[in-house]
Amino acid sequence: MPTYLDHNATTHLHPQVLDAMLPYLSGPSANASSLHRYGRIARDAVEQARVQVAGLLGCEAKEIVWTSGGTEANNLALKGSVAGQTPSRVLYGATDHPAVMEAAESLAAQGWTVEPIAVDGQGVIDWGAFDMQLSRGPVRLVSAMRANNETGVIQDVARLAQLAHTVGAFVHVDAVQAAGKIPVDIVGLDADLMSASAHKIYGPKGCGALVVRSHVELLPVQHGGAQERGMRGGTENVAAIVGFGAAAELAVAELEQRSAHTRALRTRLEAGLRARPDTLIFGGAAPEHVPNTLQFMVRGWDGEALLMALDRRGYAVSSGSACASGSGEPSHVLLAMGHDRVTAKGAIRVSFGRDNVEADVDGFLAALDRIIADGGA
Repeated sequence: MPTYLDHNATTHLHPQVLDAMLPYLSGPSANASSLHRYGRIARDAVEQARVQVAGLLGCEAKEIVWTSGGTEANNLALKGSVAGQTPSRVLYGATDHPAVMEAAESLAAQGWTVEPIAVDGQGVIDWGAFDMQLSRGPVRLVSAMRANNETGVIQDVARLAQLAHTVGAFVHVDAVQAAGKIPVDIVGLDADLMSASAHKIYGPKGCGALVVRSHVELLPVQHGGAQERGMRGGTENVAAIVGFGAAAELAVAELEQRSAHTRALRTRLEAGLRARPDTLIFGGAAPEHVPNTLQFMVRGWDGEALLMALDRRGYAVSSGSACASGSGEPSHVLLAMGHDRVTAKGAIRVSFGRDNVEADVDGFLAALDRIIADGGA
């Protein structure tokens, strides 16, 4: 079996999560809105999962809105929080995920002024530039990632929220890549909205959550039912929601252990890469990173060609965001950090998970050495 080093793209379903889901996959198929006994059982399971996910994100259970994943959560946060408002400005991080960037840019057609927040060469918010942006007029919403999906760089979103709130803006945090890797507390970060996704924390695909603090007025983007307090119509995917809840509970219980484990692997990989004079680590000098993620390039190598060579040798990695793979375009994250297109197209991302071991790192470095020595053969 290939060695899987692409956990930021998705994680494998945890066995305990599967066990929690099975009764709702194989038993009576009840709609959680039904009033009969089976419906009430499904509703109870959904509400229990709400409590579990709230424990991961530091919010109240009633503030959780179920979605189909991080992309829908981000879209609901950006579009729903500005709906019905007089257009002003929306700001988003220049290195944010496409689900935030494209949702934000779509608002321009409704008269909103949409602006990226600049970052420095390490992918950290340019605070001087951000201050200037906030001073140039009304801002309705500011959105930023807690942790970048490509570089792993952590943003100081508490500082961002403090500054944004001084001008009366709401703050949305994309915590999809942060939850389960570092502590995530929406109250501590002083954010108003927060997105998360089950399949990044060993839960099922197709299930996400948006935290909507009680003071935020959010209009629905998807209509058709009264589910989720009218903010997201549609029959709940009970089995997936139960899986998300189980995964969230495990992520809280195992956070320290998982973080220490993957941080040791990342440190081992970084040491091996820094020993190579032809290697550049992206965001390597940033103050903070999530423990499992490292993105690098080997000078003179195209990232996609190197990725495929590594795949042939049994190592599954990525060149950046899985959502942008196959586009042929260099990473917008690295371009925003000031890298040229050739450098950006050389990117390889390694993201460790709970089942990886030191031998995976050593084998990966040895395979990389062989590929470069053999010229990719």
